[in-house]
Amino acid sequence: MTTAPHLPPPASEQPPSRGSDFAGLSRQIGAADLLRRRPGYYAARIALVVLAAAGCGAAFLLLGESWWQLAVAVVLGLVYGQLALLAHDVAHRQVFASRAWSERAGRLLGNLGIGMSYGWWMNKHTRHHANPNHEEHDPDVAPDILVWSREQAAQSRGVPRFIGRHQAAFFFPLLTLEGFNLHVSSVRALRRRHMKRPFLEGSLLLVHFAGYLAALFVLLPPGTAVAFLLVHHAVFGVYLGSIFAPNHKGMPTLKGDERPDFLRRQVLTSRNVRGGPFTDVLLGGLNYQIEHHLFPSMPTPHLRRARPLVRRHCAELGIPYHETGLFTSWCEALRHMREVGEPLRN
Repeated sequence: MTTAPHLPPPASEQPPSRGSDFAGLSRQIGAADLLRRRPGYYAARIALVVLAAAGCGAAFLLLGESWWQLAVAVVLGLVYGQLALLAHDVAHRQVFASRAWSERAGRLLGNLGIGMSYGWWMNKHTRHHANPNHEEHDPDVAPDILVWSREQAAQSRGVPRFIGRHQAAFFFPLLTLEGFNLHVSSVRALRRRHMKRPFLEGSLLLVHFAGYLAALFVLLPPGTAVAFLLVHHAVFGVYLGSIFAPNHKGMPTLKGDERPDFLRRQVLTSRNVRGGPFTDVLLGGLNYQIEHHLFPSMPTPHLRRARPLVRRHCAELGIPYHETGLFTSWCEALRHMREVGEPLRN
C-alpha cells in the first residue's frame, strides 16, 4: 500500500459534500469557531513543558551522585510524555498553519527533544487516522508482539503466540520498553523511502542520544546512570501507553473492504475518556478521541467544547458514541486483549 507523506489537511481545508452526515456536523463546528487556532494557549503550554524539562535538568545537576536522581527520572518520564503530546499537536497543524513551521517544531520536539523520529511517526500516524482500527491498513493494530483479533492470534507464531496467551497480563510490563522501542524504530526508519529529510532527522537524533547518554554517564556513577535510564524510559513508556491504549483498543475493528463513511469510521472505532481539567492535562486532550479523529486540526482546548455537539449529532443519527472513565477504558482494552488471546489458551 502506498503511504501518504503527510497527515490529511485540516478539516477546515476538506469541505465535505453538503449532503453527507459529516457535513452538518462540520458546519456546526465551523459556526462555533472551534477550528480557530489558539496561539496563546500553545505558547503557554510549550513554555510550561519547557520549564518542567529545564527544572528536571537543574535538579539533575544539583543532586549529583545521589539515588534521589531516580525521582528526577520519574518526573522526566512524564515530561517526555508531555513533549510527545505537543509533537502530536504540532504534527496535526493545531499550532502552526504553515506546514514548514509544523515540521520544524515537530523535529525539535520529537527528534531533538525525546529521540523520536518525526518523519517516521508522521507516516505511521497518517495511516492510523485514515483507517483507524482497520486490521490491514492501521499500523497501530498490525500484529507484532501483541495481537488485536482472534484471526491474528490464530496466525501468530513464535514469541507473539507465546505472549498472546496472556497478553493482557503482559501489556503494562511491556509498555516499560515502549520508550526504547520508539528510539529503535526511529533509527531504523531513517533508511526508509518515505523519510523526507533523513540526514537532518538522523543528525537531530544523534545529538539527542549523545547529549542524553553523556549527561548520564559523565555526571553519574555507572550503576546510577543505568538505573536512571531504565526508570526514565519505563515511566515514559507506561505513560504513553496509558494515554494511547484507551483511544481505540477494544473498539470495533475493520477488515477487508469494510469502510464505513468518514463519520462512522472515526466514531465507531474510537473511545472517549471522561474527566475534568486534570484528565485533559494528563491525556493531552486525547481523551476526546472521537472529536480529535473527526477534526484532527482542532486545537486541544476546543475539543471539550466540541464534545456535546458531536455527541448530539451522533444521537440524532443513531450512531453509538462510546465514553467511559479512565480506569474503565483500561479495563475494556485489557479485557479485549484477553478475549482475542483466548484461542491460544485452548
